[in-house]
Amino acid sequence: MSGQLDYEINKELGECYLFMGDLDKAEEYYGKAMSNNGVHADPYLGLATIAVQRGELEQAMTLYRKASTIEADDRSLSGMALIEMERGDAAEAFTHFKGALAKNPENLVALFGLVRLAHAEERIGEVLDYLRDYLSVDPAKHEVRFTLAGCLVSLGRHAEAGCELDAILVQDPANDAARELAEELKRIAA
Repeated sequence: MSGQLDYEINKELGECYLFMGDLDKAEEYYGKAMSNNGVHADPYLGLATIAVQRGELEQAMTLYRKASTIEADDRSLSGMALIEMERGDAAEAFTHFKGALAKNPENLVALFGLVRLAHAEERIGEVLDYLRDYLSVDPAKHEVRFTLAGCLVSLGRHAEAGCELDAILVQDPANDAARELAEELKRIAA
């Protein structure tokens, strides 16, 4: 077998064992994949996931950083941001979440992590463009549109929030959360 084929097989086995929850086997196969071909980020990302599940955040951060040096994609940047958020390093987490979304505007982990952090840090205005970028790709994603509406409400931009809620209700008239918030905004405006 070629090194690339060995790498693919071992990486896939690592992913399968990780999905099944067998962290030791997953770790074994990700390790083999790294030794087959050290130029791919995926084994490091898999090992970082294992480290997070084991509560070994320092090890996970080291692995996410290594993956990022190989290929700075949205997954490694999101992983680093989640750990930084856990540590209370809001500035770095914010930077990494934004970097992840610049690479992949559809990364929901990064998007909702950024929104959560923005609420805590009173930086809500900074997330609106990221929410809109996601909606430009998938305008029917009600959770994202509802989050955008909630951010707009937090900023006192009720008319804009109402437009977002109306867009949800046109597609999904039975959406209770959107309907309730839209009714609340109408009461406030009255």
